[in-house]
Amino acid sequence: MRHIPRKRFGQHFLADDGIIDSIVRAIDPRPGQVMVEIGPGLAALTQPLVERLGRLVVIELDRDLAARLRSHSQLEVVESDVLKVNFTLLAETKNIAKLRIVGNLPYNISTPILFHLLEHVAVVEDQHFMLQKEVIDRMVASPSTSDYGRLSVMLQWRYAMENVLFVPPESFDPPPRVDSAVVRMVPHAEPPTLDVKRLEELVQVAFSQRRKLLRHTLGRWLEEKGQTGNFDLQRRAEEVPVAEYVALAQAVLPA
Repeated sequence: MRHIPRKRFGQHFLADDGIIDSIVRAIDPRPGQVMVEIGPGLAALTQPLVERLGRLVVIELDRDLAARLRSHSQLEVVESDVLKVNFTLLAETKNIAKLRIVGNLPYNISTPILFHLLEHVAVVEDQHFMLQKEVIDRMVASPSTSDYGRLSVMLQWRYAMENVLFVPPESFDPPPRVDSAVVRMVPHAEPPTLDVKRLEELVQVAFSQRRKLLRHTLGRWLEEKGQTGNFDLQRRAEEVPVAEYVALAQAVLPA
């Protein structure tokens, strides 16, 4: 029985064999590795992955699709909203230090998923995700570009990232109205020590009015924190490199 894509789940199923092969080669799955696939859908990517891995954990919210997936003996199906999955606990139950995570993420909640996974980055070896190309452009953007923003900073401080593959709309059924791409995310081996919530608040304030100089936004925030220093506020938020935001977050004293 044919599965009808559900708009409320943001379902667009990958259907291009050439693209699927390119994604699998980019992921490079090896036998015995513990890998988790988010949103396996109709198993277009799932099948070639499990053939190379031997076993695969899949997270699927759609109960009809989850029921289909359970017929595959090599799959461990977690029927859940991915935002409720504790990946740290999942790694512990597998008695493994690091998970590899892949998926064609629902575009309507891709950013919340990325931030949820950031909370569990300590147990992540790498991540390969299909996303809206516009989102990946923002993720990997360099300072002083229009794509550089809050998402860039909040992910780049913790991951090395690259856009590894362009995926056109016609590769999906039904085709989305946007271009897609695949991003590789590898956690930094020795990340800086900082209060993530403070960095998040600082970056949100900085980019709240990105056309204005930082003295109008971040400057006031720093004054409220009793912070004085040599941070250059005569710049716009997009001109500040990730390392400087991190250093500032480290320097701001707790309230």
